[in-house]
Amino acid sequence: MVRLQLASSLALTCLAVLVNQSVQAEPRAVIELFTSQGCSSCPPADKLISEYSRDPSVIALTLAVDYWDYLGWKDTLALRGHSNRQRAYARARGDRQIYTPQAVIDGAVHALGSDKAAIERAIRSTREQGSPLALPVKIEQAGDKLTVTVPASKDEKGQAEVWLCPITRSAAVVIGRGENSGQTVTYTNVVRRWIKLGDWSGKAETFNVPVKDVQSGGGNVDSAAVMVQSGASSAPKLMLGAAQIALQ
Repeated sequence: MVRLQLASSLALTCLAVLVNQSVQAEPRAVIELFTSQGCSSCPPADKLISEYSRDPSVIALTLAVDYWDYLGWKDTLALRGHSNRQRAYARARGDRQIYTPQAVIDGAVHALGSDKAAIERAIRSTREQGSPLALPVKIEQAGDKLTVTVPASKDEKGQAEVWLCPITRSAAVVIGRGENSGQTVTYTNVVRRWIKLGDWSGKAETFNVPVKDVQSGGGNVDSAAVMVQSGASSAPKLMLGAAQIALQ
């Protein structure tokens, strides 16, 4: 009996270590889905981003936009900043392509948000163009504090912004009007706002944030993601590193 209890204890300890490692492991992609409750083409993409959210190698985020609100339904999760971010991506890429559902992969390449094959091609494409997510960023919770650790680059050179996003992991919405009238759509990893932690210039940085500050501002915030992204918010470029954590 004692041996059995000891074996069980060791197994649980190993499992906890593995879970923690999976959270902190280097992701293969950050997928930002620009979607809208007023877009009839979006529910399949919303479902696909939910599938991606279960892949521990992917950080899958929902960014609801507000520019379809005039069609008869005001998106209950939308932020004007998400619409601005999508436009900034289009300007930075130079193609000016803005649509829903649109997935932006690693801050560099876009694809139709409901097309998994196209998204996977985009993931491969970003790795051919550069070294996305090579920076091993960590986010950890200890009590009522989140700690974000950004390591130094090899030559201590770089230029990027560090952003923290409060997230609601699941939000079911009954849509009353517009193109999706009568549907109940579940949105996954909904970004509630953006908190700039600071700039990263290639040297190691550590940021501490009270959990209460992350969870303030409305919405059921039960997760957080951190992204180190080259460029600026007005011209976002390649993701250098990212991590996500479920809040206790």
